Amino acid sequence: MAAPKRGRSASAQSKPGRSLALILIAIVALTGGMFLSGNKTPRLGIDLAGGTSITLKAKADQGSAVNKANMDTAVDIMNRRVNGLGVSEAEVQTQGTDNIIVNIPKGTNSKEAQQQVGTTAKLYFRPVLASQPSVGATQSPSPSASPSGSSKPSTSPSASSSPKEKASSSSGSSTASPKASATSQGRAVTDALKAGSTPTPSTSASGSPKASATPSATPSASSGAGAAAAKLQAQYAALDCTKPAERAKVGGAAKPGEPTIACGQIHKVWYKYVLGPAAVDGTEVKKAQAVFDTQGASGWQVQMTFSSSGAKKFADITGELAKNQSPQNEFGIVLDGEVVSSPFVQSAITGGQAEISGSFTQQDAQSLANMLSYGALPLSFQEQSVTTVTAALGGEQLHAGLLAGAIGLALVVIYLVAYYRGLSVVAMASLVVSAILTYVIMSLLGPAIGFALNLPAVCGAIVAIGITADSFIVYFERIRDEIREGRSLRPAVERAWPRARRTVLVSDFVSFLAAAVLFIVTVGKVQGFAFTLGLTTLLDVVVVFLFTKPLMTLLARRKFFANGHKWSGLDPQSLGAKPPLRRTRRPAGPAAGPVDPKEA
Repeated sequence: MAAPKRGRSASAQSKPGRSLALILIAIVALTGGMFLSGNKTPRLGIDLAGGTSITLKAKADQGSAVNKANMDTAVDIMNRRVNGLGVSEAEVQTQGTDNIIVNIPKGTNSKEAQQQVGTTAKLYFRPVLASQPSVGATQSPSPSASPSGSSKPSTSPSASSSPKEKASSSSGSSTASPKASATSQGRAVTDALKAGSTPTPSTSASGSPKASATPSATPSASSGAGAAAAKLQAQYAALDCTKPAERAKVGGAAKPGEPTIACGQIHKVWYKYVLGPAAVDGTEVKKAQAVFDTQGASGWQVQMTFSSSGAKKFADITGELAKNQSPQNEFGIVLDGEVVSSPFVQSAITGGQAEISGSFTQQDAQSLANMLSYGALPLSFQEQSVTTVTAALGGEQLHAGLLAGAIGLALVVIYLVAYYRGLSVVAMASLVVSAILTYVIMSLLGPAIGFALNLPAVCGAIVAIGITADSFIVYFERIRDEIREGRSLRPAVERAWPRARRTVLVSDFVSFLAAAVLFIVTVGKVQGFAFTLGLTTLLDVVVVFLFTKPLMTLLARRKFFANGHKWSGLDPQSLGAKPPLRRTRRPAGPAAGPVDPKEA
């Protein structure tokens, strides 16, 4: 039984090069990936790279009061929005009872995050009654009006010249509906207003009044609806969506159950709309994501999944819209009073899943999916101030931190050289490997998961120097203990490893557990410290197993270490080693020696 065990041990001792080759390949692959990705340095947080600080003041919305619960909900949604855009290390926190401070570091999508972070995101799906490019005051779409101005094209998805998006289920498509005239658009506006004014209107899937071509209204209700229709048509005719001041006045104040006018920018062209009552609320969207269509020519698209109730409402409204001509076969996705997309439908979309396709860029698709996914804020917010944060103060603190880290590292090296002598080469080489892996992985994690290096993260990396050095010291002391017992270096290296390995794993597990708990229960910059500490703890295990132990096995075969040179750090005499352990046979009485024939 003992012989096979020695054979496996000898095999393990004879092939430490495999482990060293493995970690070398990993370093080369990760470094190559870092250079190929173009990210040669870790991404920096706002305290090191600078960024933007935004102060938002909460305002009570319809049915929502400014209280702690609503403020906490708003902070959570804002956090998810900026993270959904890939802007990590953004800080969102309350200040006082009605203010929220948002700190966004420089980097990819930071400007878009600044635009979206305070957006209330009241989201509705409304049927489009009329629409056209906004080129200033135009003739209203009354029943007697003739078409004026240009019409927004509505074509099949294969027509690349069309700016319109298409909403569909995952199954096929059909040809586009013809364009409705201004007369039918005007009639649709009037009918929708009358339907909204009747005492007992038919309702849409959302419970809101639904446009009907044959409303049953009292004379007084009809006259009121006619006046409202005339007012809305006049506003629509005079609306110029190319002017920011006019865009700010429309859409946002309308109730979900009322028709309204709104503006929307579709592929850099401003359109104006008359929209019917909301058919589906944005809260019915369970999930939305931007995906690239690799099978067809649709390019980037947004896939939506509705809740069970939302799926029924969406199927009902798309079934009704599919019967109409363009643009009344479209529904407007209205975010805070602005139409962000107005896809057309050609058949009822059932099953609770839909996709919006068109001439989306990746940024357009991700922005729309982000808004659909994370929902509306419970309160409205007014931007109080936007300030640019410089990295000057953070740079000074970083310089001081790096200086402290360099001093600490120098003290560790001096201690290793003075106490462990030749073994300090193993420790310093392991520290260099650990530093390379940490730097490369931090550089790759920036674009991968949005990791940004801030001052607390730098502190975590400095603390990791001590954790890593401690693992080497544990192993070296175990080897010295075996030499003190009288063993030579090669068996001492192998016998010391199981005990040292167990101690290192327990120690690193405790450190990683502390880092994980700290990451979960904290927010903001403290998470950067916890993340870095956990990452370097994992790398410590990798380096000790795949580099330190195999390197020690190779050095044990060298005469300088194997013979216990006084500068090797493993001199048996200086360690107070016992005489070598040898097996001896004790004499077994008179029969032990040769027998004299004469005596026999």
